[in-house]
Amino acid sequence: PGRVFSREQLLDLVWGRDIYVDTRTVDVHVGRLRKNLMQHGGPDPVRTVRGAGYSLG
Repeated sequence: PGRVFSREQLLDLVWGRDIYVDTRTVDVHVGRLRKNLMQHGGPDPVRTVRGAGYSLG
């Protein structure tokens, strides 16, 4: 919790380095995650850190 992950770090962790995926893909998936959590009454655990990436918690 609280650690900031850059889009590039998240891409490497999720898709690996052997495939090209645009960094904006992370934004799309984070948006979908937020939407699904809010639809089910959950809080938004993802914090956007402008110019740096995303943080959980």
